[in-house]
Amino acid sequence: MTDTIAERPFSIRENLEPKTEQDLADAIRSLDTPVRITGGNTQALSSATDRRLSVTGLSGITLYEPGALTIVAKAGTPLSEIEDLLSAERQRLAFEPPDYRGLFGTEGAPTIGGVVASGRSGPRRIQVGACRDALLGVRFVDGMGTVVKNGGRVMKNVTGYDLVKLMAGSFGTLGVLTEVSLKVLPIPAMTATVSLEGLTDTDAVKALSAALGSPYDITGAAHVSTPDRSMTSIRLEGFEASVRYRSEQLTQLLSRFGSVAVDNDPDQVTQTWSDIRDARPFHGTGDDVWKISVKPSDAPALIANLPDGTRSASSPVLYDWGGGLIWLATTPGTDLRAVLPELRGHATLVRGSDETRRSLGMFQPQSSPVEHLSQQLRARFDPEGRLNPGLMNT
Repeated sequence: MTDTIAERPFSIRENLEPKTEQDLADAIRSLDTPVRITGGNTQALSSATDRRLSVTGLSGITLYEPGALTIVAKAGTPLSEIEDLLSAERQRLAFEPPDYRGLFGTEGAPTIGGVVASGRSGPRRIQVGACRDALLGVRFVDGMGTVVKNGGRVMKNVTGYDLVKLMAGSFGTLGVLTEVSLKVLPIPAMTATVSLEGLTDTDAVKALSAALGSPYDITGAAHVSTPDRSMTSIRLEGFEASVRYRSEQLTQLLSRFGSVAVDNDPDQVTQTWSDIRDARPFHGTGDDVWKISVKPSDAPALIANLPDGTRSASSPVLYDWGGGLIWLATTPGTDLRAVLPELRGHATLVRGSDETRRSLGMFQPQSSPVEHLSQQLRARFDPEGRLNPGLMNT
């Protein structure tokens, strides 16, 4: 008779693909070696183990209530399946989850669990908040094999609010997500891009700040700069009459920075913002890629003062979130954190060789108090270090 997952001790070094939450819990309890949590295999992440635990078998939308603006899905559900269902009801995940397959040169299908675990949020974060702000509830299995349910399926249920937010961006180091509940929002009737070409980085951030400080409800504010060209883009969404009025007002407001153009073509607007969302300027290059989070007004000077040789000659710079998020390509192996002048923010290594990631670590080193808190959390949820060991502290 063939044994079940719960009956097997997992002493062999096989990869694991549980099909149910209970199978997952049994498998984690039986582990004698750490595992690397995977979903759609769309992102290159370093871990201290090559043994995989895949959640793709935990797939399916378990609840969708368009009237309640709520969707519940198992963690291995492809993101495209969720977006297709929402689109049919003229709804969407408002935090605009990015697709980084082009950035990493990977295939596969992004999963909703991977989106939440990595806390991915697109340009609309400046208006609607991050992925964690759309997260209503979670189910996950911690490093001891315990099934944990936290939060609810509607916004008024705030039970366990902090733990729900904690799982967003924890990269599977505290538990393996099995199900997530998310708030959704309607798709607007019209979208437009207000743009200025040829601005310096300094003037671009000033223009973005002026737009964001206006009453015109901006849902995207980005600037892309290359040695040959620069484009500053601001997004407006809503009812057609409102978008047209705000476009006119914003054109007047920004005219002091240069010539302003307004694009209402749906396909072109979608392309502009998907390029920004997915960091398309950095696709297909051999450079390392970093994300730097800073105060927007500090961003242009930070880039201007980088030492010679830090960036390749043709390297673009992408300023998103009004300048608060910088995407930067550097020559391979560069320790960007070492050359940033007293960075008041943090730098995350998004793409690099295995050797570079092992040497520099993906995440900015934490301050002692924050590191102590992180260690306490890992000791509480994964005391034996079974889940994604080394990912967030190397």
